[in-house]
Amino acid sequence: MIATIEPRALAGEVRAISSKSVAHRLIIAAALANGQTELDCATTCDDIDATVRCLTALGARIVRTDAGYRIFPIPKSREKGILAALKGAVLDCGESGSTLRFMLPVACALGADAAFTGSERLGQRPLGELAAEIVAAGCDITGLGAFPLATSGRMRPGRFILPGDVSSQYISGILLAAPLLPGPVEILVRGRIESQPYVSLTVRALEAFGVSVRTRTFVGATAEEPQTLFIVEGEGYRTPGSLAVEGDWSNAAFWLCAGALGTAPLTVTGISPQSVQGDRAVTAALVLFGAKIMRGSGSITVRPDRLRGIRLSAKDIPDLVPVISVVAACAEGETVIEDCARLRMKESDRLATTTEMLRALGADVHIEGDSLVIAGRPALTGGTVRAHNDHRIAMSAAVAAIRAQGPVAIEGAEAVAKSYPAFFEHYRALGGSVICKEAI
Repeated sequence: MIATIEPRALAGEVRAISSKSVAHRLIIAAALANGQTELDCATTCDDIDATVRCLTALGARIVRTDAGYRIFPIPKSREKGILAALKGAVLDCGESGSTLRFMLPVACALGADAAFTGSERLGQRPLGELAAEIVAAGCDITGLGAFPLATSGRMRPGRFILPGDVSSQYISGILLAAPLLPGPVEILVRGRIESQPYVSLTVRALEAFGVSVRTRTFVGATAEEPQTLFIVEGEGYRTPGSLAVEGDWSNAAFWLCAGALGTAPLTVTGISPQSVQGDRAVTAALVLFGAKIMRGSGSITVRPDRLRGIRLSAKDIPDLVPVISVVAACAEGETVIEDCARLRMKESDRLATTTEMLRALGADVHIEGDSLVIAGRPALTGGTVRAHNDHRIAMSAAVAAIRAQGPVAIEGAEAVAKSYPAFFEHYRALGGSVICKEAI
């Protein structure tokens, strides 16, 4: 699909969609619990659907309701894991890295003897350190580096050792698997945990289902290498009966950045300023750029103002880099976004595709090592952008159209369905002009 967007400022009010990151974790916990759970989750997307599909393949019954989901758990026991009749399941993860990295250890903790499939790009994304720890705990994994990926055996409790600088999803995956094992689990993370807020989301999800997680932080071999120990006693998941998924900061960030680039205030409702979601940091970044922020009890309003270049680290906010880069491209002076190495391992190589997207629209941007360096300009030219099957590249290009002098055409715009199927509908509701046509 090609989406063509005319230059026009956005303004008004939009409600945040349900957090994809929170939904993944709560749906998995509910499917592993000891009884039925009602989950308030008003919106879905391709990635959430992938997690639901995998859990259903393992024997959960998940029913879509007007409010969200009614979830009946997978038949299992702590002593024997999944029922023998459910072994041999095929788990289609689509394009969702979270689904794969969470469900791989969960399936192994259940002893599911599963086969994982998904998109070609997802099969190529790294799993090495996570897979090595699962194998060390008694499972076999074959086919790493492509699909299908096959598992056999059941994971044992004990100590798992992971690096902190590769993917927080490895840590979250073992945490989600831990309550299923018949004994205590320790997860030792060496070095600073990048994207730490996502691990905090996982801990909160476990606690919502009655699982206690103890955390200790101490100095490693050197003072520069902290170590973190997570301890889970293996108590099993206990359903709270009902709970709700909070609003999504990652996708709200596109509207907040649009507000900073526009000519009138833009408000996002249904998000909590007290959330532990890491992408809540978008407001701090926008303040540094010079935008005006007003916080309500469940809303954020951004008022445009003179924007100036900044320097910031992407260690804890890698998903924000594409849209923050759009703001930088329209700010006075130079912006340097450091610590972008992990962007190379996303749905696309986002270090390369963000650079390509901005250059196609007339921005002055280049890569220096693991940093993006952007020289701001008053306006972008417009042009044609390839989304590279990456939802964040497609949505960032749409935000860039606000400051373009000509139309912005996004090839592969259907990628937004991965996390935000209603994105272009909401873009129009805020005053944008979007025409979508099937590619010939």
